[in-house]
Amino acid sequence: MVIQDIWFDLKDGRRALLRSPREEDIPGTLDYLVQSAGETEFILRYPEECGRYTYDGEKAFFERKNASPTEAMLMCLVEGKVVGNCDIAVLPHIKARHRATVAIALLRDYWNLGIGTRMFMELNRIAEGFPQVTQMELEFIEGNDRARRLYEKSGFRIAGVHPNAFRFKDGSMHNEYLMIREIKR
Repeated sequence: MVIQDIWFDLKDGRRALLRSPREEDIPGTLDYLVQSAGETEFILRYPEECGRYTYDGEKAFFERKNASPTEAMLMCLVEGKVVGNCDIAVLPHIKARHRATVAIALLRDYWNLGIGTRMFMELNRIAEGFPQVTQMELEFIEGNDRARRLYEKSGFRIAGVHPNAFRFKDGSMHNEYLMIREIKR
């Protein structure tokens, strides 16, 4: 699904752009994936795992997202730089088509500027546009309190826990929490 350009003001006065990914975003996206993975323990991958991402792979991924009637991806650009992205996908099976999964990530230098809140406004709007969707879902890693506050502000609540779902390089184990946001129809 292609989302039209959405311009908005950041808390620091700069302008940001949310839009569907384009081929021109691929080099910046590849850099963003590595950088974001190294800035926090709360992203699924470590930087050294980003080698599997390629120009051609991202191009195919972007094309699939943009062509899908039940998925959307938004890139966030500030001054032409890819600084974040978010994603929504309706589950494909008949028994689960009422559920949409969402994900979000943002470079550290762009935290606390209103980008995450705006991304969730758009994800919520997109989900509400799918008439069959009655529940949005996401996961977060224990200790990611900033993200949890954003998710709760966006209408999500904890619905479950996956104990010891992640082992960090230091050997520590961390739970993964499932959050949902119900859409009343």
